[in-house]
Amino acid sequence: MIKKEMIAMLLAGGQGSRLGVLTSKVAKPAVSFGGKYRIIDFPLSNCINSGIDTVGVLTQYRPLRLNAHIGIGISWDLDRNEGGVTVLPPYEKSTNSEWYTGTANAILQNIDFMDMYNPDYVLILSGDHIYKMDYEVMLDFHKSNNADVTIAAMPVPFEEAKRFGILITDDDRRITEFEEKPENPRSNLASMGIYIFNWKILREALIANKDQPALDFGKHIIPYCHDDGKGRTYAYEFNGYWKDVGTLNSYWEANMELIDIVPEFNLYEEYWKIYTRNSTLPPQYLSGDSIVEKSIIGEGTSIYGKVFNSVIGCNVTIEEGVEVHDSIIMDNTTIKKNSVINKSIIAEDVEIGEGVVLGTGDEVPNETHPHIYSHGIVTIGERSVIPAGISIGKNSMVFGVTTAADYENNALGSGKTLNKVGEDD
Repeated sequence: MIKKEMIAMLLAGGQGSRLGVLTSKVAKPAVSFGGKYRIIDFPLSNCINSGIDTVGVLTQYRPLRLNAHIGIGISWDLDRNEGGVTVLPPYEKSTNSEWYTGTANAILQNIDFMDMYNPDYVLILSGDHIYKMDYEVMLDFHKSNNADVTIAAMPVPFEEAKRFGILITDDDRRITEFEEKPENPRSNLASMGIYIFNWKILREALIANKDQPALDFGKHIIPYCHDDGKGRTYAYEFNGYWKDVGTLNSYWEANMELIDIVPEFNLYEEYWKIYTRNSTLPPQYLSGDSIVEKSIIGEGTSIYGKVFNSVIGCNVTIEEGVEVHDSIIMDNTTIKKNSVINKSIIAEDVEIGEGVVLGTGDEVPNETHPHIYSHGIVTIGERSVIPAGISIGKNSMVFGVTTAADYENNALGSGKTLNKVGEDD
């Protein structure tokens, strides 16, 4: 048995359905972010920067790209003989097979993995948030309060509080009440979904609640630890940048915040680096006629046109006469001559034909998923093809290889959906 003081369990199996077509073929933690990263790079980098060298990554939905990205953990110095990173998918047992049905159920199904390290503490993380946090500081807070459970929390606007688990604390930050997504919140101190448990307490709570359907931390484990009268639960207030990029608009906003003149979330700090898997790509190339202003440009990208206020991934080609404004363009995408891209999210391996215009017209609610495709953003799914001369309106989505025959009068109006792939492909 290898003794570890604290190990991390990183929940990375979620579909991320509110990101729409961006997660149709890839788990949310594997979605590109910031030009060269993927979302899971942030909690993994936080772990190694915090001195945590044993991480279990729990995968489920569309895990292929995520697994390939993590590999054996070399990029994060997590390729260890003792510890390191271990990918933990659901598996077949002798008596039954079961998918992960809730956040705590996923942890429950990996008790043997945690027992192998006999940790004093277990850190529970989500794989789909953008932030920098020193988990060692949180652990020091946990120890100093002799806590059984510590929940990372931060204030949110009261009008948003009902979307979170809400903590009510005393003057010492001990939690007196915990409310999971209350209709009328009495506090705005929201759980970030980051927990430190004493391992013995967590193990007991998981086993005691093992028969709960869709076993969940917020609904079952935290209330159990708090309400049994024995648990000492504390709130560790975090005051840094933290973003749940769970919607297309929050994802777009988080990328745009990276290119502020003084970014609230700074990718360039030497003392807290964000690590990722790096491909062997040539340098960027900017032609003599190109213009790039206030943008992030990934490796291997060639720009012959104009790019303003945008985040451009790796190995992207932007041809002559193209203008890109306020957009996110992911890896291996080509935008052909004289196209204009306005406030768009273009996924990986997309081809935009000559003279295409994205983001035209007025804002109209999307006809199929108005709660997903909104805020004027045009969304193009991965490996899509947009033929030459097409105009696409705001709040629209296109997914798949399309031809001119798919567009009436060479246009897709605002709020329209064109899906040539299908929901289950």
